[in-house]
Amino acid sequence: QVQPVESGGGSVQAGGSLRLSCLVSPYTDKNKCMGWFRQAPGKEREGVATIDSDGRTSVANSLKGRFTISQDDAKTTVYLEMNSLEPEDTATYYCAAGWYCDWSGGMNYWGKGTPVTISS
Repeated sequence: QVQPVESGGGSVQAGGSLRLSCLVSPYTDKNKCMGWFRQAPGKEREGVATIDSDGRTSVANSLKGRFTISQDDAKTTVYLEMNSLEPEDTATYYCAAGWYCDWSGGMNYWGKGTPVTISS
């Protein structure tokens, strides 16, 4: 059973950076795509970024230039580098993995989430 496990969340001031990590092990056909989603208080969950087994990345338009997704060579750990953070980035960030990069949220496996709080 694949269970994504996130780490790296926390609290930083606006303008700061955070790097989230997620272990998705073992690598199987069912987790060829790994990604990050987030849900802010009172808002719907939204896609942040995804990366597939060929290394192709996709980042939400509103976050391009500030957020970067990457994975290790073993394709079992996915990272989310977040820079120039804004209070609006405050949310619980979820790691997910699936057969393909489903931005509607239909990924096979989900982590429990890691909270990120940005203070102004």
